[in-house]
Amino acid sequence: MHDFPPSSPAILLIGASRGIGLAMAAEFLQRGWSVVGTVRGQARTGLHELADVQPDRLAVESVDITQIDQLHALRERLAGRRFEILFVNAGTVNPDPDQTLAELPTEEFVRVMLSNALGPLRALEILDDLVAPAGLLGLMSSGQGSVSNNQQGGRALYRASKAALNMLMRCHAARQAGSPRSLLLLAPGWIRTELGGPDAPFTLEQTVPDIVDRILEQRGKPGLRYLDRLGATVPW
Repeated sequence: MHDFPPSSPAILLIGASRGIGLAMAAEFLQRGWSVVGTVRGQARTGLHELADVQPDRLAVESVDITQIDQLHALRERLAGRRFEILFVNAGTVNPDPDQTLAELPTEEFVRVMLSNALGPLRALEILDDLVAPAGLLGLMSSGQGSVSNNQQGGRALYRASKAALNMLMRCHAARQAGSPRSLLLLAPGWIRTELGGPDAPFTLEQTVPDIVDRILEQRGKPGLRYLDRLGATVPW
């Protein structure tokens, strides 16, 4: 069990090796939080480098959320810990995002759906009891998961995987009706990362403080919300 300062609130951040997740870990640390952040595999990442600088408030764990046995093993390793927030930052795209469904290999459909929809909800439900009774459970969604906002098409598989994530989270929320938990689907916008690409209009420095603000603002507000990083409700 990680021995963090008792006065420091803690977040379990799934998917923090790079990009938005790594920047979120750094932002939470800057705001006085303790962080358990996860990476896939055993290779050294930017999160390990951050932990070298802040070993008293950042611990690195390894988990692949597409592997259910690894999620259960993480749950066992963290038994006895309590977090104020569990946030699952997961996302992948297919190599050719504009492939039609007729062109898309079945195994690629399964891979993206497992990474973007089933894996995150499994992580949330398996790790759920590590979170305080009135804590926050959050998932990184996307504005492209909005069915009613899709007027342009394209990126069909990515859009479908995020819409599936949103629907699975609504199912989870319905089963938890009356709970004091805060449930959040967050659409961060198009950000210049390895996943977002070089043409994205916003940098991590511009956006991650807003993302963390939105997460912290939702604490203590029971029920499910689907918000963008500026706090506006995204249509389902």
